[in-house]
Amino acid sequence: MRRRGYGDTGVELSMIGFGGILVSGTEASEAGSLVSEAVDRGVNYFDVAPTYGNAQEMLGPALEPYRNDVFLSCKTTERTASGARTELEESLRLLRTDHVDLYQLHSLNTDEDFDTATGPGGAWEVFLQAREEGKARFLGFSSHSAETALRLIESVDGLDSVLFPTNWCTWLAAGFGPQVIDAAQQKGLARLALKAMAYGKIAEGAEKKWSRCWYQPIEDPDLAELALRFTLSQPVTAALPPGEAPFFRMALDIAESFRPVEDTEVEQLRQRATEAEPIFELAAA
Repeated sequence: MRRRGYGDTGVELSMIGFGGILVSGTEASEAGSLVSEAVDRGVNYFDVAPTYGNAQEMLGPALEPYRNDVFLSCKTTERTASGARTELEESLRLLRTDHVDLYQLHSLNTDEDFDTATGPGGAWEVFLQAREEGKARFLGFSSHSAETALRLIESVDGLDSVLFPTNWCTWLAAGFGPQVIDAAQQKGLARLALKAMAYGKIAEGAEKKWSRCWYQPIEDPDLAELALRFTLSQPVTAALPPGEAPFFRMALDIAESFRPVEDTEVEQLRQRATEAEPIFELAAA
């Protein structure tokens, strides 16, 4: 598995990350097998969050033998300092570690979220404290809002990275994504990619086939390859595939033979994007 630099920190991450939701609801033996398989295939980037069911509880023991050799990121949806402090300490306990490598504001999408988290008594105060205390090496956020992400990038001190949707369909059909990746790059922040292998929204009334995905993942291997290669051809460090084992393994296979997308392939994706409904769009002006 090839690795890329996490910003200018000297840390290198596998191009494919392990989404902790993979082990949510599994038996301990299955969680251990999935983590071991990932490590054996060169994955050193693991991402989890308290909102992923019991993923932290499952990932902690499974990852414990490899903890010193991997990059562990976690998140919080708490927006106040007190809430973030409580959730951070609980995450460390469940993950059986004294620190996370990256701590992120999770799914920060609104002006209200921004104002609370970054204002007096907000979660960001605890983030900065956690770095001073050695409980978080790096700090970042995830968002599904280009507008909020840009506001964070421009105005919040202490950021190290951005976790943001970098998806072929939203990028090519809705113009959603490039402005955030560009802004983060200009600020010298590391870029981590979400939703690389998402196809589009699940049609209203349609059966939800994959319980850990709120969107429709790409099942066609050829399209999945193009989609993931498109994401990894952007200036990003790594991508997190859908939280189901078949897609994770598919992503590993694609990454092992990665080559940048060609212009003709981008045009193929642009045509396919007209057939899907983007999962994210820019806010109306």
